[in-house]
Amino acid sequence: MFSGEYKHSIDAKNRLFIPAKYREDLLQDQNKFIIAKSIRENCLKVYSISGWEAYISPILKMERKASEAILRALHRDAAEVTPDSQGRVVLPPALLAHAGIGKGAVVVGCGEYAEIWSEEAYAAMVEAEDLPDMRALLESYGL
Repeated sequence: MFSGEYKHSIDAKNRLFIPAKYREDLLQDQNKFIIAKSIRENCLKVYSISGWEAYISPILKMERKASEAILRALHRDAAEVTPDSQGRVVLPPALLAHAGIGKGAVVVGCGEYAEIWSEEAYAAMVEAEDLPDMRALLESYGL
């Protein structure tokens, strides 16, 4: 389970340090994991291989035309990455551009997956969070 937030710099070779506790979960299936664009927000999603397969599984059951378009969009710039000996992964330029990541990034846990945000976009998103609305929604579900 991914939780917590970590701020890291992107180096000159577009490498980002992935927190050790995240790497343990991400690499449990294989020696690699997936980083893909988020369709809903300007951030990146990070999945273990089995987590990625679980994420795309419902898409494979959709009507073929929609399924193919969504899978194409998800996989077009997705990166299958393996951390180096220092725990860094290379983020391709298309992923950095999508998330607007320059020098600073925030890696944040979201339970079954993690996200990578630019520092600025993450700060703006946190500032815009509407906790009373979230609380009301949770209460409507009995939580």
